Amino acid sequence: MIALICGKIAYKGIASVVVDAHGVGYRIFIPLTTFYELPETGAPVTLHVHTHVKQDAINLFGFYTVQERDIFQLMISVSGIGPKIAMNIISGMAVHDLLRAISGGDVGKLVSIPGVGKKMAERLILELKEKVIKKMTAEQLPAADDRQKAAEMIKEDVLSALVNLGYKSNAAKDALDKVMQISKEELTLDALLKKTLKILAG
Repeated sequence: MIALICGKIAYKGIASVVVDAHGVGYRIFIPLTTFYELPETGAPVTLHVHTHVKQDAINLFGFYTVQERDIFQLMISVSGIGPKIAMNIISGMAVHDLLRAISGGDVGKLVSIPGVGKKMAERLILELKEKVIKKMTAEQLPAADDRQKAAEMIKEDVLSALVNLGYKSNAAKDALDKVMQISKEELTLDALLKKTLKILAG
């Protein structure tokens, strides 16, 4: 798999670029955020690449930073989101803003991106929130208020899951509150659900 391409820009377009690497021209699809950072045609460039293999084609998606490529790879792991939609999302928002929106559970911010509806925004948050937080540096982590909102959203998700499993809402809420009171650290959705189920089963 191609992970990095270094060469000279033979052609530069808004959606793709051709990089001449030792006489071989690679067509690489890029988001707008990368396009704005590219030097002029003929200048040297280095792009971090994701190689996407399909039955009938091999496509290269290039990014100016490793962080852009990483968030792209996270997004295409979400059900219903392919490379085209992921590129559109990265083009519509700076990566640090995108990371903060996902980690902070900010649906409103995400739906401001063209082509992203409420269901897609909720899916991104549900499937990527914990992964994104792990990738973010201390400076990029949400502020205390945002973290509180994120914790409340996880709590609501766990409560909903417990009710769907057949537990009564009041009993589930009491067990959930008990777990959160005795836990000295922030718990992931999975850990919170497991600990709450243990109390309910006891």
